[in-house]
Amino acid sequence: MSAIRHVAVIDIGKTNAKVALVDLATLSEVALRRMANAPVRRAPYPHHDVDALWAFVLDGLAELNRERLVDAISITTHGATGALVDASGELVLPVLDYEFDGPDELAADYDAIRPPFSETGSPRLPLGLNLGAQFFWQQQSFPSEFANAVAMLMYPQYWALRLTGVAANEVTSLGCHTDLWNPWTGDFSSLVDRLGWRGLMAPVRLARERLGSILPALAERTGLDPQTPVFCGLHDSNASLLPHLLSDAPPFSVISTGTWVVSMAVAGKTVALDPARDTLVNVNALGDPVPSARFMGGREFALLTEGSAQDWNDSDFAAVLARKTLLLPSIQQGSGPFPHHTAAWRKGEAIPPGQRFAAISFYLALMTATCLDLIGGDGPTTVEGPFARNQLFTRMLAAGTGRAVIASEAATGTSIGAALLASDQASVHGKGQTQEPPADPAWADYARAWRTAVGPVG
Repeated sequence: MSAIRHVAVIDIGKTNAKVALVDLATLSEVALRRMANAPVRRAPYPHHDVDALWAFVLDGLAELNRERLVDAISITTHGATGALVDASGELVLPVLDYEFDGPDELAADYDAIRPPFSETGSPRLPLGLNLGAQFFWQQQSFPSEFANAVAMLMYPQYWALRLTGVAANEVTSLGCHTDLWNPWTGDFSSLVDRLGWRGLMAPVRLARERLGSILPALAERTGLDPQTPVFCGLHDSNASLLPHLLSDAPPFSVISTGTWVVSMAVAGKTVALDPARDTLVNVNALGDPVPSARFMGGREFALLTEGSAQDWNDSDFAAVLARKTLLLPSIQQGSGPFPHHTAAWRKGEAIPPGQRFAAISFYLALMTATCLDLIGGDGPTTVEGPFARNQLFTRMLAAGTGRAVIASEAATGTSIGAALLASDQASVHGKGQTQEPPADPAWADYARAWRTAVGPVG
């Protein structure tokens, strides 16, 4: 094949699935297909509709290839998700939805064997948010089906297997609060050996490795060149981080926004991470540990704004700043920096829609600023994904951190990073608008009032 220019990125997010075409010459998205992604709520447990997603992916590849020839395929997906496959590559059990509470049934048994935070950098999380807890529950609940598995795959590599027939794993997904990986040694955790799973773990490959070419039947189905290479792929938040790892001068922080708002600090201040506040150690695409924190900000935004207008003007945010209209955490309890706090409005009853939207944006920004504090964030902060387009969010984030915030121009922040797996480039596009901390002291006053109202962590 000729030099790779157009990379089709399969991006399976928790709320939406996308197939984006990235032009490596300009590091921009030139085409995008999107579909809603919702779990199937039927037996044996809530699970991902991989058949619908697969049809969408193949249709998207075919459509994009008709617009511009696809030179390569890369993959990125949400974390906390894995697949168990048999010798033919078929699922032995459905891909479990991490918001299913089934794994909590065996929480006491799992807690007795899971490694400590000091070994894995994984906080203990509810539901299926620790992938090790998912696999443990599946093994105990469906022993005969589990016994048919020959490979455990992280979610990006499950799609890579379907595209190439090659089974692999990769560290950004293994290192995403799974309990399965030791980021300090670069090897599987003691849990994997304790449960006899090492032999099931597909070989660990680099995110930017070519696993192989697209399978002949898929080339015929999509119209792609049969030699189209497929790259191993990576976890979505780490896809957002990768362009900055390749080109930015540390220290800096990156905020990946989607269903989850994930804060990642590179070469930041030295702090002790608190697993009780949803801090963790991610592993980046270069294999290095990255202090991180997160909360379900995209889900919270959707719940808070459902059915309401999102228009605002200067008088709206000015009124919110002046009245100190505060939304306090947490909308989604059980995770994030305030997992046990109950959400409450202060001076927020019956406020006009524009003011409500401003207060919601400020809440999300100050939750993010708290996450950055918890992981020692330093230097400029780049916001990737949909929140980058919210000027109220970026301005309050700058006020809350006292540091510059850069709003990424990319429509889908994960796509650029995933596409870079197919490239030798070590520079990125112009990043976007920089927001310095507002000169008006009302912004910093509001941030202080919010922190005071939240009070000590309970």
